[in-house]
Amino acid sequence: MATNSFKSIHQHHHHTLWRRHSIDCPFSSSSFFLKPTTITKNPSSSTSFSNHNLITFSVSNTIPTPTTIPTPTTPFAVLEQHLSTQKFREADEETRRLLIVLAGEAAIKRGYVFFSEVKFIAESDLKEIDSLWRIYSDNKFGYSVQKKIWNKVNRDFTKFFIKVAWMKKLEIAEVDQYNYRAFPNEFIWELNDETPEGHLPLTNALRGTQLLSSIFTHPAFVEEGEGEEEEQEKGESSNNSAEDKGSVKKKGLFGDLRSKLFSKPDYSF
Repeated sequence: MATNSFKSIHQHHHHTLWRRHSIDCPFSSSSFFLKPTTITKNPSSSTSFSNHNLITFSVSNTIPTPTTIPTPTTPFAVLEQHLSTQKFREADEETRRLLIVLAGEAAIKRGYVFFSEVKFIAESDLKEIDSLWRIYSDNKFGYSVQKKIWNKVNRDFTKFFIKVAWMKKLEIAEVDQYNYRAFPNEFIWELNDETPEGHLPLTNALRGTQLLSSIFTHPAFVEEGEGEEEEQEKGESSNNSAEDKGSVKKKGLFGDLRSKLFSKPDYSF
């Protein structure tokens, strides 16, 4: 399966940029440029140009110095800079941008990533993003950290959201009721002893949890023997599909108890 990597993207962009520059801005060492020179006429002169300045042009062989645009040393330099200075909100935004770029042209035009596009992201790039988050958070943040928590709660996303504090408990409720935090002010952008493990980076679940699930199950984060367990789970899910459809009818319009205890997601991160 073909994957997108920053190395191939950078090389293609560099070649295209240089080719376009060479076409639009042809350069020759023998190029000449007109240099303006101002001559002031003598007021006593009888010419009709009296009381005016005459502008002429002299030929100069001065060659302008080409300007160079500084580029980051690595595609992940900006992310590392934000993380090293503990600017975690900026790092979260940069992580989202990187995922969009790595997912391909369609994701770039759309402005966000479909879960089906995660498989096109190179394993090495996802591992690098995760590694930077872990290094600069003392192993408190990162996708691999989040996946361990997800596995511990038996891959229940509702429990996962509560565990990483993407949802908060409502104090006024008579029973345990949770609501999604409002982005961005209610999320935690500092690293301290009170910061929940796995709180960052954020992943938008407004369109469902498939994107986050695709990241967690990406080959970059699959441990030994985990692939076999996933195939077994898929088989069990397929065998129970008919039973699940029947249970939906029995639940009626109200659904199960869990759907009553959790409010509709309203965050946009």
